[in-house]
This record gives sequence, C-alpha cells and structure tokens, in this order.
Amino acid sequence: MRVSIALFTSDLRVHDQPALRAALRGADEVVPLFVVDSGVREAGFDAPNRRAFLADCLADLDARLRDRGGRLVIRTGDVVEQVCRVAYEAGARRVHIAGGVSGYALRREERLRAALREERCDLQVHDAVITALPPGAVTPSDRDHFAVFTPYFRRWENERLRDRLGAPRVVRVPEGIRSDDLVCRTDLKGVSPGLAAGGETEGRRRLKAWTDGGIDAYADRHDDLAGDATSRLSPYLHFGALSPVELVHRSRQAGGAGAEAFVRQLAWRDFHHQVLAARPEASYRDYRTRQDRWRRAPEEAATWREGRTGYPVVDAAMRQLSHEGWMHNRARLLAASFLAKTLYIDWRVGAQHFLDLLVDGDVANNQLNWQWVAGTGTDTRPNRVLNPLAQAKRFDPRGEYVRRWVPELAEVDGPAVHRPWDLPAEVRDRLDYPEPVVDLGDGLARFQEARGIG
Repeated sequence: MRVSIALFTSDLRVHDQPALRAALRGADEVVPLFVVDSGVREAGFDAPNRRAFLADCLADLDARLRDRGGRLVIRTGDVVEQVCRVAYEAGARRVHIAGGVSGYALRREERLRAALREERCDLQVHDAVITALPPGAVTPSDRDHFAVFTPYFRRWENERLRDRLGAPRVVRVPEGIRSDDLVCRTDLKGVSPGLAAGGETEGRRRLKAWTDGGIDAYADRHDDLAGDATSRLSPYLHFGALSPVELVHRSRQAGGAGAEAFVRQLAWRDFHHQVLAARPEASYRDYRTRQDRWRRAPEEAATWREGRTGYPVVDAAMRQLSHEGWMHNRARLLAASFLAKTLYIDWRVGAQHFLDLLVDGDVANNQLNWQWVAGTGTDTRPNRVLNPLAQAKRFDPRGEYVRRWVPELAEVDGPAVHRPWDLPAEVRDRLDYPEPVVDLGDGLARFQEARGIG
C-alpha cells in the first residue's frame, strides 16, 4: 500500500490543488495534513484575524475532504518534526508541498527536505500555487527578476497559465492517523468584529458573484471608496482558499474592461511575489535605499493607528482596518503615504501594524506595497506624495466613506466632512474629533528636505 502526504500550507482548497492531486496520483492512500506551525507564532505572523480566518478555512477544508471520503489531519508544533512523525506513523514515502517564496518558507522547505531524507522519504515541491505564474517563470535577460511592473506585465500576460485542475472525487486516508482538534474562531480573542467568514466554500460563492457581474464595473469603480466595488477576494487568495490560476481564467472568460483591469491587479500580486522570491530580505530591508533618516515619533504613530490624525479619509481607512481586518486598496495607499511621507515615519512601523490586523496580510504584498508607497521599493516615482485632501475629493467626493467609518463626523453634510477645521466654531466644538496632527504643507516640506528634493 503506497501512502503519500499532501502537506497544505497556503493552499487550503480542494479545487485546482496541484499538491493534493499529485499526491493522489502517486499513492493508494493520502494523508491531507496541515501543521499549525509554532514557528509562525514565534516569527510574529500569528495575528488574531488571520488565525480566525484560518480556523474557518481548516474547518471548511475538512468538510470538503469528508465529502470525498477523507478528512484533514491537524497537528500542532514544529512543521518538520510533525511531518516526519506523521510520515513514520503512516508509512509514507513521499510528501507533496507547494513551493513558498518568503525567506521563512524557503528555510522551512530546506529543513523539511533534509529531515525527510534521513527518514528515506522524498519531498516533492510543486510550483508555487499562491500565484498565477510561478516566481521566476519570466525573467529579464540581464537579471533574476523584474524590478519594474510594466515590462513584467507585458511578459506575464503573454504566458500560458497551466490548466485548472478539478477537485478530486475520492480521497482515501489511512486508518488510525491521529488529528488534533480544530479550533473555532469563537474561541479566539482580539478578532475584528467585522471580519469576513473564511473557507473555500465562501470564497467560491464570492468568486461566482464577482465573475457573474461584479467584475464588469471594476475598471471604472475600483478606486471608489464609498462604492466598495472591489472583489474582496484577497483573503481567500492569501490562504489559498481560492486558486489564482482559476481566478485569472474565469476573469478572462468574463471578458471586458473590468476583467482586464482586475487581471492586471492579479499580475501585480505575482510581481511582488517574484521580487520577494529573488530578494527575501526585502521583507525587512529597503529594496532601494533612499538613505532615509526616519523620524521617531511614537505619539504621532499612535494617532495614525487609532484613526485620530485629524484627516478624515486617513482616519476612516484606519478604522475600517480595525473593524474589518481589511481595508480598501485605495485607502491602503492613502494611509501608507500619510505615515511614510507626510509624517515621515519608517514604513516598517506601518507594515507591522497592517500585518497585525490585515486578514490578507502576506509578506510579499504587504511589505512590498509599503515599500512602493514609501519610495524605497519598485515605484518609478519614489518621491510622489498622496495628498489626503485631494485624494478624498477625487475618490470620496460626497464624504460617504468618511461618514461610514468616522461617526464623530456622521452629521457633517457633503464634502465638508473632509475639512472639519473649516466648519464654524460652534459646530467644531460639538465634534469629538482631533485637530490635524500635522499641517500638510509642513509635512511635505519636511519630506522633501529629508530626500534632498528641490
């Protein structure tokens, strides 16, 4: 009886799951295994919102496997130790895993390969399934990765993606393999009250609704803060509850300008992963240093985290993050630019706060998007500064987004909500809303001086 292990990581689904399908092809029985990795907690990535979403994903994955006669085996501890233990118990001779791109994932893979070799068990690493196109699949002629998005995208959109894989009909699991209990999100503390439900079933429901109609308006409305017209599929992509390959295929089938704009955003996701795969240190070190001497301003950073900067659109963004564990993409850009360039505080301070709360917070997209905004990453205009007032006027013209998330300003009519300091004194006195933490002109001058501009 041939036994293999399908080790799930960021691919918590049964549809279009290359590692699981390969394990089933090469064995009579398969152990679908997920290890609640103690190393993730030690590395500081085990945030409550992602832990809660993960609990949903694992419960749903177990249910989908049981529909096919199998089950999910859960173990807790060091990944290498637990995989070797399960391989010994099951008599497995091969472990299948999707390749990672972060420094942590690559080190884990190296340790696992060495340990399994001693147990006479092979490790089969499959192309990363957290991206549509594997990192390194396309490279420029003179280096190991693309450092600018546009030339990357030209190559990316002309590459043929692999075909989608169907979900297996039957999964046979060896008898007697112990599993730890599944954790329920209701048992966890510190979870954002508006956090979305996780799992492949919910992800596929949202995917169908998106490709059946929501995607059509994406090109025109994706920056509309109040309209909330984005897909909200990023958490399901982050955990692998949805396949990026399937999402690209289905978006292209939907067709139209909205689908084209959405696929371009999926390519941005792949772009960041190929940068991180080539430069793992970019998760904590400037990709392109500007010799910044960032300000240490803990009180100002605290007002930013709490959504009390005095700039309503920035504060609305930060409060949405706190409540939902998610933030509109345009709002992410505004909030990040305000911290890194208007307050001139180290991008790593903001990136860590986002990782503490974002349910879709992965290292590649979070860190490299922060570096893009801070001007230390791949942006070809590293010194651009997003003015929150101009951005609010353009992307929240009636102030609906602000009124939704900043209740102190809920009674302020129209676009005046973006400039509460211009309200009559008797109105301002009734508002429990702070004065601006910094004058925008002063912040811009400070940033330009620090970067030697002008």
